[in-house]
Amino acid sequence: MGKESFKLIANNKKAYHDYFIDEKYEAGIELFGTEVKSIRMGKCSVKESFIKVDRGQIYVFGMNVSPYEKGNIFNKDPLRVRKLLLHKTEIQKLDESVAQKGYTLVPLSVYFKGSLVKVEIGLARGKKLYDKRDDIAKKDQKRELERDFKVRNLKV
Repeated sequence: MGKESFKLIANNKKAYHDYFIDEKYEAGIELFGTEVKSIRMGKCSVKESFIKVDRGQIYVFGMNVSPYEKGNIFNKDPLRVRKLLLHKTEIQKLDESVAQKGYTLVPLSVYFKGSLVKVEIGLARGKKLYDKRDDIAKKDQKRELERDFKVRNLKV
């Protein structure tokens, strides 16, 4: 077993701000050749995308893969619905979890694992406004502490 390379292509920071991520899953994604080439160039976005389970299959909606420059007639629609590849038992488990009130599926990141494109899926609960404010306050405190530490070390 050789060391697998890991290259992050797209990250969904907004998901961590808007949701509590309870569980994470790794899924393959069904792509065409020109889409893979475009993703290799880093032209992919999952910011406004979401995931739904439909008749035993799982799909990602709104994932933007820009058309490949040299792909001409082989390029597909950048916002087309793409099928995710998971085991049937995982899909059933996710479907049952989403059926519970307050849970949703969000794509967290797109990356290369070896030569394969993978999508990290998060089973998420929505945050309330006060939860978001708490997170922002903690982040500000941490930033302030780091700034104070840096200033103290420069004076010495």
